[in-house]
Amino acid sequence: MAEVHILTPEGKKQLEEKLNFYKTVKRREVAKKIGAAREFGDLSENSEYDAAKEEQALVEAEISEMEDILLSCQVVSGSPKNKDVIGIGSTVTLYDEEFDEEITYKILGSTESDPANGIISNLSPVGSALMGKQKGEEIVVKSGGADAKYKILAIK
Repeated sequence: MAEVHILTPEGKKQLEEKLNFYKTVKRREVAKKIGAAREFGDLSENSEYDAAKEEQALVEAEISEMEDILLSCQVVSGSPKNKDVIGIGSTVTLYDEEFDEEITYKILGSTESDPANGIISNLSPVGSALMGKQKGEEIVVKSGGADAKYKILAIK
């Protein structure tokens, strides 16, 4: 059974645009590199040719992965229907007891997650612990050998 990828409409559109770019522009760029590398002669000892073929394999793998995601995606609105319960699309402000600080996360599907920018997956340890919770509740997330404790301050 194929994994279901959860995407927002914006995330799906961005992925479709990236796929189109890879199919049209990136493929042509790599084909030109392969053609130019062939002109250097003996392919058995041609590092430029090997590098171009490796890049081609990576581009084709990326295309295949994007196509698979788009075929098995479930598009959800960017904001949850119930603002009182955390779901995909919720923006959640937490109080981190250990570091005595507030943290804000937006919860999206794993395809669109970007932890460095505060966007976490619903499948991540923190994201999955938050799903279905409400303002005021506390969660404990097990990570490594320590438990991280958070209190839910706000849901948008």
